Amino acid sequence: MNTLLVAINSKYIHSNLAVYSLSAYAKSKGHTVNIKEYTINQQPDAIIRDIYSQKPDLIGFSCYIWNIEYVIKIVPEIKKILPNCIIIIGGPEVSFETDKYFEKLPDVDVIIIGEGEITFANILDTLSNKPIFKTSDLLSIQGIAINNPRTTNTLNTYLNMDELPFPYENVSDFRNKVIYYESSRGCPYSCSYCLSSVDKRVRFRNLELVKKELLTFINAKVAQVKFVDRTFNCNRERTAAIWQFILDNDNGITNFHFEISADIITPEEINLLSKMRPGLVQLEIGVQTTNTDTLNAIYRNVDFKVLSDVVTKINRLGNVHQHLDLIAGLPYEDYSSFSNSFNDVYALKPEQLQLGFLKILSGSNMQHTASKMNIQYTNYPPYEVISTPWISYEDIQKLKGIEEMVEMYYNSGQFNATIAYIIRYFDNPFAFYGFLANYFANNDLTDIGHSRIKRYSILLDAITSLDKSLGIDIDLLKETLCYDLYLRENLKSRPEFLPDNIHYKKKIHSLYLDEERIRKILPDYSSYTTKQIERLTTIQHFSIDMSALISSGDVVYKENYVLFDYLIINKVTHSAKTITVQL
Repeated sequence: MNTLLVAINSKYIHSNLAVYSLSAYAKSKGHTVNIKEYTINQQPDAIIRDIYSQKPDLIGFSCYIWNIEYVIKIVPEIKKILPNCIIIIGGPEVSFETDKYFEKLPDVDVIIIGEGEITFANILDTLSNKPIFKTSDLLSIQGIAINNPRTTNTLNTYLNMDELPFPYENVSDFRNKVIYYESSRGCPYSCSYCLSSVDKRVRFRNLELVKKELLTFINAKVAQVKFVDRTFNCNRERTAAIWQFILDNDNGITNFHFEISADIITPEEINLLSKMRPGLVQLEIGVQTTNTDTLNAIYRNVDFKVLSDVVTKINRLGNVHQHLDLIAGLPYEDYSSFSNSFNDVYALKPEQLQLGFLKILSGSNMQHTASKMNIQYTNYPPYEVISTPWISYEDIQKLKGIEEMVEMYYNSGQFNATIAYIIRYFDNPFAFYGFLANYFANNDLTDIGHSRIKRYSILLDAITSLDKSLGIDIDLLKETLCYDLYLRENLKSRPEFLPDNIHYKKKIHSLYLDEERIRKILPDYSSYTTKQIERLTTIQHFSIDMSALISSGDVVYKENYVLFDYLIINKVTHSAKTITVQL
């Protein structure tokens, strides 16, 4: 039987762990399974043609909120051109509402419910020697719903994690992609908006097996390994052991991403993090809200004070990227309350602050309570909240604008000095990003792919439009923009929005002519000529201490020259190395 598993990812850089895990387990049971990965950015016709070229007897689609609309488009067309093909769908989007998806997709024969490795292999065992497919042959299989006759067997067998074969047969194929990896399944917490809380049976993969598999990624020098464990650090001994292994086997290239609960991090684990190369690990921490009534309503027991202390300590290490999440639209969180949550988290200075919106996922506890609470959300994926008794549709749209500004001006990490200077003139950070969102909306700047340089000039225009009585020094603002720009861009001609530095050009050029001194300042350039050094670096004049501004927000007037070294890029901030030089 020619079996094909199909993944439709949101981006090319992503990979789909589910289809590789299903395939690996089925192969361990003697079956041959092919995999095809596509993206939602491809034309449906192209995907349909490619699937047809495989001439499969059975197709399995991996379904999520980001690709289900695509699957709904493709499946009926596949059935037209491959009428005898068995079509199976599975994944979190379809597991909990099988009747709904049989109505939407009458061409689907089987839906796998929940964890799929054993179920999928059992289906192949049953059908592989059958000349004609009959759904009645599958009635004894656990964890499936059958379309005709409509039958559901929700009872499922949970796999021992050690029985899962390593899913990445050819790791080198993923060198330019994010690799997803799981060392555990299930979650000990009960957050009502999350599907992981449905399965509280936390199961761990054998630690020695995990180390062996991580070493495969390290030896292959893949760019990033993203652990999909819902709360990676729920077991302290395992956390420490895996982090120690990663530290001991660092190849200088691979980055490891973990989703953790910061409030249960131990001093020993922070000590381990302190020893790691910048960029070796990054942490994603779900804060969601700092409103205690909201936290209680969503069954989330988090001590924000403890969390803040941990995040601050890790931040001070300077070598770990931290990504903190907020969710708008939760019960009891109004616009004002969300602004407080935003300001609380912003004060922790994470590398990224993700402003997300509540999604009412099928099978989650929140789905069962949404109607009782009069939480309105879209009928189509991703089932995102549009209003609640506490926050209006209009306010949700305001937050959408603020989300865009946070992505553009904070999460990009390209405006740190400028924001450190400007934000003092606003009541709080939330008010600043709200101002930017209004400026974009009022000047028809939203939903446009602005270039990086354009974003600098827009920010300058926005701040210049403010009341002069606020006392913002526009010349100083241009200096901070200059500093931020040259941290990321080795420009040899200054953009129009910056004043000419003709008064300092001769002084700056004289340093490059002093070969002995420039080589002393830049020992890493020993094999470069002075002309090459001048092309690979730049020097800019400033009237204030930019490092003091970024670290503490203080404006310290101090004439200085900063050399930007583009040969050495910070793995956490992605900024050039800076050296203050005397001229």
